[in-house]
Amino acid sequence: MPQKSSIPRSLRRRSTDAEKRVWHFLRNRQLGGWKFRRQVWIDRYIVDFVCLDAKLVVELDGSQHAENVGSDLLRSGILERNGFRVVRYRNSDVLSNTSEVLDDIIAHLELRKCCARQASLVSG
Repeated sequence: MPQKSSIPRSLRRRSTDAEKRVWHFLRNRQLGGWKFRRQVWIDRYIVDFVCLDAKLVVELDGSQHAENVGSDLLRSGILERNGFRVVRYRNSDVLSNTSEVLDDIIAHLELRKCCARQASLVSG
């Protein structure tokens, strides 16, 4: 059985074109200063990208995900119960509308920041 750390490493080596494109913009805090990691274990799943500070998971879906809607919903539900917001984009959208996908990710990050700020005001 492979070690837990070897699976994400293998996935990083075999990234799709869409994953490579998104990672080009997410790495090194290039997207609004937010730090992202890729191919990370959360609970029992390896997510494509995660910003731990915003608790935002970004998943890129190939054509096979049209057949796996139920398992994607279950996966998203488990991640959300762990406090993460999951956003999904089709590989084809990433490749044809990269700037729109990145703008949408920024909008979700800002929303998470705003919600976190409001929660701290209510609890503090």
